[in-house]
Amino acid sequence: MKILFTGGGSGGHFYPIIAVAEEINRIAKEERLIAPQLFFMSDSPYDSGALIENSVEFVKSGAGKMRKYFSLLNLFDVAKTFIGVISALLKVYRIYPDVVFSKGAYASFPVLVAAKILRIPVIIHESDSAPGRVNKWAGKFAERIAVSYPEAARFFDSKKIAVTGNPIRKEIMKPVTNGAYEFLKLENDLPVILVIGGSLGSQIINDAIVDALPTLVENYQIIHQTGKNNIKEILKMADMVLAGNSKKGGYRPFDYLNNLAMSMSAGIAQLVISRAGSAIFEIAAWGLPSIIIPITNSVSDHQRNNAYGYARSGAAIVIEESNLNAHILVSEINRIMKNKNELERMRRSAKEFAKIDAAGKIAREIIRIALGHER
Repeated sequence: MKILFTGGGSGGHFYPIIAVAEEINRIAKEERLIAPQLFFMSDSPYDSGALIENSVEFVKSGAGKMRKYFSLLNLFDVAKTFIGVISALLKVYRIYPDVVFSKGAYASFPVLVAAKILRIPVIIHESDSAPGRVNKWAGKFAERIAVSYPEAARFFDSKKIAVTGNPIRKEIMKPVTNGAYEFLKLENDLPVILVIGGSLGSQIINDAIVDALPTLVENYQIIHQTGKNNIKEILKMADMVLAGNSKKGGYRPFDYLNNLAMSMSAGIAQLVISRAGSAIFEIAAWGLPSIIIPITNSVSDHQRNNAYGYARSGAAIVIEESNLNAHILVSEINRIMKNKNELERMRRSAKEFAKIDAAGKIAREIIRIALGHER
């Protein structure tokens, strides 16, 4: 049984693939199936360690970026995509997988073209409330389509759709409390707020948090994932705004939170501030209230749609980037944190929204189609 994963560009595409790979390996072992051969084709491996841990072989696949605006680079990228399709066709033919599972994005396009030409069954997953161009196109010939948000179903053939939620890795699905305060060097007598701005961090969220720090540290402790490219600047700015502040130790910035650190942060946090990508489903699985700050100019405005789709569940509130400043952020944090009934209501809503079995459902459908194709 050969299974080919594709998708690219961000952790929001990559880590759900890893979650599905984990489940495929688990199911194959528990049900004594022949060990599957797993492959990942994209423009970069993103996290080589995660691929190795899950016995997934990386195969390089090039693709040009698909821009909606005019740029001379489009001319080069059309040629790059054409070359990528030819290369992918040869590589996919050599592997000849029983099924292709795609998360979308431009990096998956050459692989999906190859699968279509070679008549290899395709399953796609759409993380957002509105699909990107590649998934919208691939949905026309995919055998099965999994979506995270019910709102995305209207873009696809209803006979192929399953609302599964977003696959989440087991390592970060369950919050860890034992030893978390010690590990993160925090006190257990002040509430904790977790700030995550996506895999690369968020400049606008970082700036608002730093501006609000003198007020926030009076009542809360802050775990702040800044993004690897932002940590030096944030440390410098935080030192300035918290100079002489006796509660400075309550602010804990990290360039990146690994699986253990993220699970422990979730274990002791009472509130999460986040972008509106796939992290929403992790927050929901943790059962934590949240403040969601969507990217204003995301593709197809998907982050705003995600944010408001989640907020309608009652688990979160939304602050638009145009309204984000230290005063509003502190005001909303205080409003939520000082109302125990509101906190509990949001926790319940988050747990009701969560679909913690998404990876397992998708893995089983991939295996079913793969075994059928083998015959």
